[in-house]
Amino acid sequence: MAIQFARNWWVLALRGALAVLFGLLALVWPGITLMVLVLFFGAYALVDGIGAIVSALFSRGERHWWALLLEGLAGIAIGVLTFVWPGLTGIMLLYLIVAWAFVTGILEIASAIRLWGTIKGHWLLLISGILSVLFGLIAVFRPLGGALALIWLIATYAILFGALLIVAGLWLRSWGQTIE
Repeated sequence: MAIQFARNWWVLALRGALAVLFGLLALVWPGITLMVLVLFFGAYALVDGIGAIVSALFSRGERHWWALLLEGLAGIAIGVLTFVWPGLTGIMLLYLIVAWAFVTGILEIASAIRLWGTIKGHWLLLISGILSVLFGLIAVFRPLGGALALIWLIATYAILFGALLIVAGLWLRSWGQTIE
């Protein structure tokens, strides 16, 4: 599985770049309506889900490739739900994001544990998974008032998560070059 991750490092880095882009767009336009935030998030979740499925398909035959497949399916499902019900309130959107953060976080942690000791950059996947789960916990127990606060929280999470995925992708690339 580690070799397949290394060969397809760019998918992880691309997912990270899209997360950072999503976070920056949310910061640059903090006055956007909740509807636009729903559309941005829905598009991001769909693309991230597709990226995870692509990674899973490239890793088919490897042990536990299905975890990436599940992560991708969860991202696509949450993305589709945000487009089907675009009039969601801020709290409902927050709970959709929380569910997505928990699922992807737990699956990222599982991937990091499987890669433990195999590659040097495994801890980056672990941190991104922990960050996702922590974001979900904070959002559940401290729901922030107003769409602006929600935008800043989501943007910060997306930028941090994306940066970690980019670095993890680059680690995988460099590790993969040493084994080939």
